[in-house]
Amino acid sequence: MYQVLYRKWRPQKFSDVVGQPQVTVTLKNELMKNRVGHAYLFTGSRGTGKTTCAKILAKAVNCLDPENGDPCGKCAVCRGIDDGSVMDVVEIDAASNNGVENIRTLREEANFTPSVARYRVYIIDEVHMLSTGAFNALLKTLEEPPAHVIFILATTEVHKLPATILSRCQRFDFHRISPEEIAGRLEYIAKQENAELEHPAALLIARLADGALRDALSLLDQCLGRGGRVTEEAVAETAGLAGREHLFELSDAVCRKDSASALGVIDRLYSASKDMARLCEELSQYFRGLMLIKTMRDARNILAVPDDEYEKMSAQALSMPLPVILHCLDAMQDSLERMYRGGNRRIEMEMALIRLCSPELDSSVDALVRRVSALERRLASGAVPAAVPAVQAPQPEKIGPEPAEQPREAENSRPEPEKASEPSGPEPLAQEKPSPRPAEAMQEIQASAKRLEAWPEVLQTLREYSQAVAASFSGSTAYVSGEYVLIDAPSPMAFELLRRPAQRDKMREAIRQVTGRVYKLGPYQKSAAQQEKKPEDPLEDLEELARGAGIEVIKK
Repeated sequence: MYQVLYRKWRPQKFSDVVGQPQVTVTLKNELMKNRVGHAYLFTGSRGTGKTTCAKILAKAVNCLDPENGDPCGKCAVCRGIDDGSVMDVVEIDAASNNGVENIRTLREEANFTPSVARYRVYIIDEVHMLSTGAFNALLKTLEEPPAHVIFILATTEVHKLPATILSRCQRFDFHRISPEEIAGRLEYIAKQENAELEHPAALLIARLADGALRDALSLLDQCLGRGGRVTEEAVAETAGLAGREHLFELSDAVCRKDSASALGVIDRLYSASKDMARLCEELSQYFRGLMLIKTMRDARNILAVPDDEYEKMSAQALSMPLPVILHCLDAMQDSLERMYRGGNRRIEMEMALIRLCSPELDSSVDALVRRVSALERRLASGAVPAAVPAVQAPQPEKIGPEPAEQPREAENSRPEPEKASEPSGPEPLAQEKPSPRPAEAMQEIQASAKRLEAWPEVLQTLREYSQAVAASFSGSTAYVSGEYVLIDAPSPMAFELLRRPAQRDKMREAIRQVTGRVYKLGPYQKSAAQQEKKPEDPLEDLEELARGAGIEVIKK
């Protein structure tokens, strides 16, 4: 009969247990020093090795030839415990045996000495399911059991246990296993099973398992049923995932406030029978990744994703302000909660994305914070006036004699308003420098220039000021060298705009908001080999500028 992977590859020694050194090392040291306790409590989330370590401990205390605290697995006792023929090791499911009568039966059996083994071991799984009366019946035996009895309690909800139980046990906390350790274990097992498991697929399974190695092995077992080679696409199809590209598309639609594109993606996924609740969970995890990238110096250790995907997420995190990401996280969590309360999953998902693309339709606190943050950024960039003149309230009608008319000399004595100076025309971009520099010095500055990684976020900030100006810099790249930011733009219209003082100041202010420093601007001169000969057409630049401003262009 076929045996599933998580049963076939259940660890038989403490050294085989993955990701729990705080438990295995302590237990091995206690066994080697013959400091065996009478009651142990194993707590932690599902699939982290609680029952496995309980069975290894039961074999280790009864093994006839232990090896550095580990059971040998070869003696008659170890083999008997594995096949269930040794009745001195009893595993009890507290979910179905949670009454007082069950505990009284256990207490009576505990008085008998073991028949084959050295200790009589009781493994009580999900012990938090015991009733209050059962806990009270277990207290005295748990505190002073017979010398030949050991209790091992396992639970996923330790907060439900009475303090009187906790104080009578040695407590061991099992942690969630890291994705890297799960992926390494999966690749080892796949190799032993003569199967090929790609590393990105192993990382995806590890992320889906959420720290539970048993869940990861179950998913791997299901993927191996499709074929001997497990790829990332096979894992996504087996688990019913939406796929990472759809997450990028949805996030980009939220960033661009494009509700139509987001709803189109939802329609395609729904037509492909994708579960909307699972999609909501994936999108929530994706926005969590953006939040970590946005707030941490390096989030690679927390996010178990391939390098190319991490680079794409980093680029998208730069273009999204943190209030937007937090609003997306909050909206996904609320939508997921409503889905599980019985709401239509597709409608809930569509409503959540529409609110994210149009925050003015959302009255939540996170949406208001997002809108206030966007307004503050526009105020700082000068896109809107910093103060709105107050409307003068109508004065009440005065009942009395009107004041005497002032003499005309007083009216004539008012100072005339200062005339605005005539604009002197666009300043050349070369005036950015305090004094002209030789060509050799400029080449030296350009030689030491480094790429400005935050340039997409600068353009995003500039887009809040003017869509047309930001569109003229589409496809551009920026480099930093000392006090200069050198811009390499494919469109000559970009440099025409930078020659205007107002546009140049806006660009400088956008760079200051993102980098925190004030730079001088200059063009990045390509070498002769990099330059491509292309006839200049001013109409194409004008057409590109109009499209960026949202103006429809009709060609005849």
